[in-house]
Amino acid sequence: MKLLQFLKNPTNLYISFISLLGLAIAGSVLYENYSLILPFGVFALFLASILLLEFYTILMPPKGNSLSMDSPVYIACLFIFGVEASIQVLLVSSILFMVFQRKAVWWKHVFNFANYTLMIAGSYFVFRLLGGELGQVAIDNLFPYIIATSVYFIVNVVIIGCYFLIALSGSVRSEMQGIIREAASGYLITLVLSLILCFLIKVEVYVGLILFTTMGFLLSVAFKQYFTIYQTVSKKANRDFLTGLYNHGYFKELLDSKVQEAISQGKPISMAILDLDDFKKYNDTFGHLEGDQLLKQVGELIQKESTQDDIVARYGGEEFVILMSNTSENLAYKRMNSLRKKMNDTFYKGVEVLPYGCLSFSAGVCQYQEGTSSDFLYRTDQAMYIAKSKGKNMISRYEDEQQEISIFGEEKMNIAKRQVDIFLTKDLMTYRHSNRVHDYAVEFGKRLELTEKERYLLTLGSIIHDIGKVEIPRELLTKPSKLTSEEWELMKKHVTWGKDWIQSIEGFEDIIPLVELHHERFDGNGYPYGMKEYSIPKLARILCIVDSFDAMTTERPYQPTKTFEEAFRELRRCAGSQFDPELVEPFIEMVEECYLAEEEVTI
Repeated sequence: MKLLQFLKNPTNLYISFISLLGLAIAGSVLYENYSLILPFGVFALFLASILLLEFYTILMPPKGNSLSMDSPVYIACLFIFGVEASIQVLLVSSILFMVFQRKAVWWKHVFNFANYTLMIAGSYFVFRLLGGELGQVAIDNLFPYIIATSVYFIVNVVIIGCYFLIALSGSVRSEMQGIIREAASGYLITLVLSLILCFLIKVEVYVGLILFTTMGFLLSVAFKQYFTIYQTVSKKANRDFLTGLYNHGYFKELLDSKVQEAISQGKPISMAILDLDDFKKYNDTFGHLEGDQLLKQVGELIQKESTQDDIVARYGGEEFVILMSNTSENLAYKRMNSLRKKMNDTFYKGVEVLPYGCLSFSAGVCQYQEGTSSDFLYRTDQAMYIAKSKGKNMISRYEDEQQEISIFGEEKMNIAKRQVDIFLTKDLMTYRHSNRVHDYAVEFGKRLELTEKERYLLTLGSIIHDIGKVEIPRELLTKPSKLTSEEWELMKKHVTWGKDWIQSIEGFEDIIPLVELHHERFDGNGYPYGMKEYSIPKLARILCIVDSFDAMTTERPYQPTKTFEEAFRELRRCAGSQFDPELVEPFIEMVEECYLAEEEVTI
């Protein structure tokens, strides 16, 4: 049963076919010549040479591809001593590799042996077909020798290429191009080296093999040193000296190649640009040395929270960029929100001087759809500026602003935002809070059974729900300690003052219940009227949950922030008392889906 299931996979079926074919050919070659063709000393020297050259490969810049010099040994053995001798050396060396490299699964060793067998057998067949004579190193043998060596590599390219054709159908073109390029350069080197080894063996087999192996070893050591130097210089050229992340220029190079790779593979790719909020104030307060240290710590956090496939770079100044392969915009949005929360909750020396009392960033995310990589970068940058315009400590998608305008009406939304802009000079926390509540409400409204008008009112009301706080003294809004009972009573009046404010704006009468009643509680212990259960308008009950969640998870002067998981527990604990119990779980599901990366969601 397991065998049938294994063979249903086309890749497994192909590997099995090549392995069986190679084993069958090796068996037929060695069937009548199972005793050693070569003298034992020569055979042992061939094995030692292959094992050493396989271990000491030649590293080739810039990508670090390795060139093994074992193929010239197999080819030289084939054309001097015959196919049986070459297969015998291959068989024993493969068994030794299987013993020494036990971490690799057994079928990979078998597949590799079969691949080499087919390469050697194909090369030998063509060599004899073209009239080549074994053991002869002469001009007459040069043409069949070159063609046979070409077949050796063609067989390898076909076998590996077919594997990629089956396993990676969407990206086979790029994979095949890479294989052919590497095989072409490897072929020319191997052709020359195998000819040299044939001459050396013909003159004196022991001395020839020792000289060739020594040359291969020395080349490996020299190229390894050269490659190390190349990597060191390349790293310095491509890295930001302060954070150790990729620099702007190198990121642009990688962006082009990664976008093309995503297009060819048909996979999503998303980008995020992050800009630290109020970094200039930190620099002006503590100086550039402390500012540089903060940037370094931020870079370390971003790198730590990124995946191995992400490309993270310092884009310039206090801006960072993350390119996320095989990542949709929704997942990128969740990941950036999780990173934003992580940064808010991480202590950094001196951040208490910032308006939020913690380190924060504004970010834009965008998934590549069409156009050039420069267009992709521009859209992501625009999304970041949308987040900045909403009051910072926000994540925005490129399409957010356009969708918002088309669905909810440009004129009224602009009026509401202009009203909230008052808080830019009075209380940044309220301004930012209003924009975040707005974003939560838009997303939550999509998942509830609301009419189009209800969604419109929820979105409009969410952006302006705290407008009554313009009447609260600034020193009370920003007070760092807990409010006294008298101060709290004054703070509670913002809902009735907000109602009066809204009544003065023509056309906004429908959102008065959201502004006035979003602090009513399901159990009747809220304010200003102590309304209970379903006597509270539905949109006000929705806004109560959204408003409370952001208040719990964002820094406040007198209240420590909660993690999303802690806020979820608080929402569930207060379901039926403070919050409508039918709305709590749908809201939590929305936040988990839209704002948390999958690995962070716990049930």
